[in-house]
Amino acid sequence: MAKIAKRIKKNAEGLSREKFYGLGEAVKLIKSRATAKFDETIEVAMNLGVDPRHADQMVRGVCNLPNGSGRTVRVAVFAKGAKAEEAKKAGADIVGAEDLFEIVNKGTIDFDRCVATPDMMGLVGRLGKVLGPRGMMPNPKVGTVTMDVTAAVKAAKGGAVEFRVEKAGIIQAGVGKASFSEEQITGNIKAFVDAVIKAKPQGAKGTFVKKVSISSTMGPGLKLDIASLTATA
Repeated sequence: MAKIAKRIKKNAEGLSREKFYGLGEAVKLIKSRATAKFDETIEVAMNLGVDPRHADQMVRGVCNLPNGSGRTVRVAVFAKGAKAEEAKKAGADIVGAEDLFEIVNKGTIDFDRCVATPDMMGLVGRLGKVLGPRGMMPNPKVGTVTMDVTAAVKAAKGGAVEFRVEKAGIIQAGVGKASFSEEQITGNIKAFVDAVIKAKPQGAKGTFVKKVSISSTMGPGLKLDIASLTATA
């Protein structure tokens, strides 16, 4: 513990909790302090001016990161017949219908993303108590309930990140790895913030994006100057 505390203290040297950093400077600082023995994830946290308890203030969507997420994503697809074969050819890791339902219903979830064709939602809907709490329930709003299973599988494999605002108005997501170049990380962060802004609900009043910060898995967090992210914010 003492060794961990010492590393955390060292990583925070020269950083200010009060300062709002430009995106480029922040990425450079976070990347240089990602010194864990594994490839740390670069994470973004956004504090939004919404109350998700109200249906017209819910923020949810998906962002296709231009430089990928750096994660190996296992994708399951609920489909039958030709669509099942299409999913397999697209690179889905698990494909099934009633058989896959039985496996998941028993609590065995050996995948990270779940896709379903519309005709399978009567079956998949019964898995709400299993998939819902894990944020894996297929949803047409984020492109995971679709007949175009090829596009859905490739998007999930290529770096599509789903986001959904939490009770406190916070959205968090991993947007890359510390091993990425500064340009790749910067590009992914801008794309993610832009996707969240475009998902602004009609019921949102006042300032939509209140705060944005970035960090690495084991590193310090830095607050960002929103103007450095996008003029739209």
